[in-house]
Amino acid sequence: MLSWGERPELASPLDFSFCCISSIKELLRVQPRAGPLPPQPTHALRLNNNSLEALGGLPPTLEQLLVTPAQLHWLDLSFNRLTAIDPVLTTFRALRSLQLHGNSISSLAEVDKLGVLPQLRRLTLHGNPMEEQRGYRSYVLSLLPHLTSLDFSGVTKQDREDAANARLQHGKKK
Repeated sequence: MLSWGERPELASPLDFSFCCISSIKELLRVQPRAGPLPPQPTHALRLNNNSLEALGGLPPTLEQLLVTPAQLHWLDLSFNRLTAIDPVLTTFRALRSLQLHGNSISSLAEVDKLGVLPQLRRLTLHGNPMEEQRGYRSYVLSLLPHLTSLDFSGVTKQDREDAANARLQHGKKK
């Protein structure tokens, strides 16, 4: 039987949280908080509590940091300065959990980009200006019906019904 650190899906996240980075390129110059570089046999990455405004260069950087970047399952980008959901996130098709809370994403339409992530089950967006828009939760769940958790709260049967109604309303507006 393998121990915690021997199985990539259970390995500790590569942790660049609280590293004062403002660009993805800096990841190659900064020592991660947990463990030496390179490459890490993990499927999880923490980039939270930094000053990231954009995610340009993420795929090639992860090629140097992770053994199998295409198998990234968990990504924490919370508490940065993101104003949009960067399309580069849609290239990580194995992504199951994405934390974007505490950023500056204002448009609900940004969530539309995440619809192409078939494995996404957990998403956090609270603490972004978009959360204040009427019907926020229903809208997100109507676009991402496969989510089991939104903003650290389980998706209920009532949430699914509200999302179905939102989908109907959204369809009529097109």
